[in-house]
Amino acid sequence: MITVEQAVQIISNNVDKTTISREINVSDALNDVLFDDVISPINMPPFRQSAMDGYALNLHAPAVYSIIGEVKAGDDFHPILKTGEAVRIFTGAPVPDAANAVIMQEKVKVDGSVLKLMFSVNVNDNVRSLGEQAMKGEIALKKGTKLNPASIAFLTTLGITKVKVYKKPEIAIVVTGNELAKAGEALQYGQIYESNAVMLRVALKQLGYGKVSVHKVEDNYENTFQLLNNVIEQHDVVLVSGGISVGDYDFVGKALNELSVQELFYKVKQKPGKPLFFGKKEENVIFALPGNPAAALSCFYMYVLSALELLSGNMNFSLNRTKALSNSDYIKRGDRAQFLKAIYDNGNVEILDGQSSSMLHTFALSNALVYLSETAESITKNDEVEVILLPIN
Repeated sequence: MITVEQAVQIISNNVDKTTISREINVSDALNDVLFDDVISPINMPPFRQSAMDGYALNLHAPAVYSIIGEVKAGDDFHPILKTGEAVRIFTGAPVPDAANAVIMQEKVKVDGSVLKLMFSVNVNDNVRSLGEQAMKGEIALKKGTKLNPASIAFLTTLGITKVKVYKKPEIAIVVTGNELAKAGEALQYGQIYESNAVMLRVALKQLGYGKVSVHKVEDNYENTFQLLNNVIEQHDVVLVSGGISVGDYDFVGKALNELSVQELFYKVKQKPGKPLFFGKKEENVIFALPGNPAAALSCFYMYVLSALELLSGNMNFSLNRTKALSNSDYIKRGDRAQFLKAIYDNGNVEILDGQSSSMLHTFALSNALVYLSETAESITKNDEVEVILLPIN
């Protein structure tokens, strides 16, 4: 059995970004990672631009100027200002070549065509310089940048419509267990509704992984072997839910061994999620997650997500971590590291009741996990604790 830190390192050492790219529309590239540097085709801004509503000035020593016109955003008007002249100007409008500052409209007095400064102004005040954000021919965004709404908007301001990104992995979810029924069907005695596949698929979709297929197999070795063989051949990543323990009807481990999947680790010294398997077959990545849903989701966020991000070209991925003051007391039982479902709010964190690996109700209320190392024994109210923020918003 390995530690949490060892498990994280093994995944990092054995998962590398894909060498396959795809070209997509910029507007469809949210959460994708750039395969190449993006070179700016224009200067941005493409002209000297006013940063606010006010007056563009050709500065001189007296505080009085003559207003000779007006420039609005979008105007193709190029007034030539002599020293001591000004134009009314609006945010985003092109600053005349001879103007060397813009003053806010609140800082002047205007009487007809005469403008008087009420405050001092310096050269280049409130003027966005040519190419301030990006110069033509220079790198606008570097290879490996994960695209968010702001970066997509930035590329759009440069007139870029398509980008080359790393191909995201195709993922299969395999659910095992005779006791599982589909939601909407009548439950038979001894059955429960299957939720792990829905949970994992929704989590993947939220995080930008859309190519996901779901497969169910009964607790039968031959069927388990055949299904795993098929999905490993056809997908980049396989997530197996349940069947990885050592019970009489847990066939996943045996099947993976027979399929020559290289075991990189099995069992992590943690709670929940001890029976976690990670392996590879050539470049295909396989995780066998615990069947208990809260354990499976904890393992997904802590391990699976980092592997998916690495495969997708995001080599600097890590979950956001912070320190917070605990609003709760907690006594740890055993010597395993623990991930405790919690609610984080502005520097404080509340550890929730109901930490069982089977309980999704508590997870449904959580936005964070409090991490307790192997050596930690307890938490007292107002103790500073390590908090892992979940990527759920």
